[in-house]
Amino acid sequence: MTTLVTIGLDLAKTVFQVHGITAEGKVLVRRQLRRGEVLKFFQGVPSCLVGIEACGTAHYWAREIAALGHTVKLMPPAYVKPYVKRGKTDAADAEAICEAVTRPTMRFVAIKTTDQQAALMLHKTRDLLVRQRTMLVNGLRGHLAEFGIIAAKGLGGVKTIIEALHEAQDQLPELAQLALHGIVEQLRHLGTEIERLEARILAWHRASDVSRRLATIPGIGPITASAIAAAVPDGTLFRSGRQFAAWLGLTPKAHSSGGKERQVGISKQGDGYLRRLLVVGATAVMRLARKDNASRSWATKLSERKPAKLATVALANKTARIVWAVMTRGKTYEAPSAA
Repeated sequence: MTTLVTIGLDLAKTVFQVHGITAEGKVLVRRQLRRGEVLKFFQGVPSCLVGIEACGTAHYWAREIAALGHTVKLMPPAYVKPYVKRGKTDAADAEAICEAVTRPTMRFVAIKTTDQQAALMLHKTRDLLVRQRTMLVNGLRGHLAEFGIIAAKGLGGVKTIIEALHEAQDQLPELAQLALHGIVEQLRHLGTEIERLEARILAWHRASDVSRRLATIPGIGPITASAIAAAVPDGTLFRSGRQFAAWLGLTPKAHSSGGKERQVGISKQGDGYLRRLLVVGATAVMRLARKDNASRSWATKLSERKPAKLATVALANKTARIVWAVMTRGKTYEAPSAA
C-alpha cells in the first residue's frame, strides 16, 4: 500500500468501513474494521489524506489518526451525500467520503480540541437541563390548573405557583400532593445544577481571550461568547462574515430558477444552538431602552419598515458578521461613531 494517498473512513459504533485509492484513483483498500482495529490499520499505512464525516465521534478519531502522521479532514455529511452513487451502504458511504475529500470546492470542519469539546458539553448539558426545567414547570402549571390554581407563565410565575401550592396543599388530595411536591423538588435540584454549570461556563469564558473579545459585542454575553469560541475554533475557515452567517443559517434561503429569484426566510441550517443564542441576544438589543448605540439605532430603523421578528433576525445576522470580524482580526468590538 505504498501508493495509497487518500482514504475515506465511514465511522460507526463498532464496525467501520475503509475505502482507499491511489493518486490515479485505483481502489487499493475496501474493507471493514472493528473498532479496535482502526488505529492499528492507520499505523501500518503511510501518511495520507483521510476524509471523515463530521459527527459525534469524528473529532476524537480525527485527533487520534492525525497523531499518527496523517492529514485528517472533516466534512459536513450534507456535503458528502451528493457523492453517494447509489443505495445506502457503509461501503458506498466510505467511497463517497473518499471522493468528496479530494474536491477543491469542498468545505471542511475544524477539528476541535478536547478543551473545546468539554466547553461545548457544558453548554449542551445546560441546554438539556433548561429544557427539562421548562417541561417540569409546564407540567406543574397544568396539574395545578386542574384544581383551579392558576399562575403567570414563564419562570417568573414559578415562585408564585409554588407558593400557591403550599397555601392550597391542605385542599389537595394526598396523592396529588405527593406528585406535585416531587416536581417542585426536581425543579429545585435542576435550578442548582443549572447555576453550577453556568458558573463553570463563566469561568471558561473569563479564561478565553476570544470569548472575552466576543462579549464586547452588543447582544452577546458570556454564554453566547463562550459557545461561539468553543464551536468555532478557527474563524478563518470562513471567507467572509456573510459565509459565517450562512453557516449559522441566518441568511435567506434561495429558491431561484429560470432567471426568477425568490427568497423564503432564513435557511435555518448549521448550528441551531448558536443561532438561537444570537437571536435571543438580538431580541434583547431590540428591547434595550437605556441608551442608544449603533446596533440599536440600525435595528430600530429597520423595525420601522419591517416586522419585529424579521428585524430581530436581521440584527442577529449582522451580529454574526461582527463576530466573524472580531474573531479573525483579533480585536475587540468598537461601536461606529454616530453620524
